[in-house]
Amino acid sequence: MTVKRVGVVGSGIMGGGITEVAALAGHEVVLKSRELQAAEGTLADIGRSLRRKLDKGDISSEECSGALGRINATDNLHDLAGCDLVIESVIEDRATKHRLFAELDRVCGDGAILATNTSTLPVVEMAMETGRPEKVCGIHFFNPAPLMGLVEVVRPLTAEDETISAAIAFVEGCGKKAVEVADRAGFVVNALLFPYLNNAIRLLESGVASMEDIDEAMRGGCGFPMGPFALLDLVGLDTSLAILEALYEEYGDPNFSPAPRLRRMVAAELLGRKAGAGFYHYKRT
Repeated sequence: MTVKRVGVVGSGIMGGGITEVAALAGHEVVLKSRELQAAEGTLADIGRSLRRKLDKGDISSEECSGALGRINATDNLHDLAGCDLVIESVIEDRATKHRLFAELDRVCGDGAILATNTSTLPVVEMAMETGRPEKVCGIHFFNPAPLMGLVEVVRPLTAEDETISAAIAFVEGCGKKAVEVADRAGFVVNALLFPYLNNAIRLLESGVASMEDIDEAMRGGCGFPMGPFALLDLVGLDTSLAILEALYEEYGDPNFSPAPRLRRMVAAELLGRKAGAGFYHYKRT
């Protein structure tokens, strides 16, 4: 199947980024949020992002205006009815996602593919909330979606080959590199990344080095673009905690058991960049 019209559910950072990527690739996009004001706010953010690309010469004025013209903001789930592909990017909560997939199954056409941007939760569970488990998969973008070149396409046990092929074609049509992965918690990237991030917090807790020196060591010693604490702040400490908890639940590996400091920082609402403070402090814009 060919994906022409795309629905994105969730107007947060990831939902907005996926919307921008899909619209720039030429897709008509319906951006759905619980409140129209939130969806329109995200649309304004996308406009600012596209204008920055225009100012840098990365896109033309026609590409900028064309992408913006292809996005429709809504708070009505039924506006997704004509989409060929719907990608959900709502809160990383099992019950919330399960309810959403049941609702999408009722609203969307029989041929539509329903995808999740989850980073850790079982895709097969969402598929089984629908009457079309063969047409459900994971399409896991990374933050920030417009800049990150990789997307994990997740194949649950129930997905048919045509679904995965269409998902990969959509990702590649958006100018991204697709890797097909099995439906296991963390998939590839997060299953390898989060033990590293978790152990960085443990090193800090044990006094091996300061936060700043650990970040500097990993940038200078491993060539990473940012250290573990800067990355945790970018991902969001609440999101990081949820990912680690899901990994620990699935594998039972002590490396996935969240460091106590991470739990306490989330309890204190020190969530990283989006909150203005995490391991580091940030100016609110």
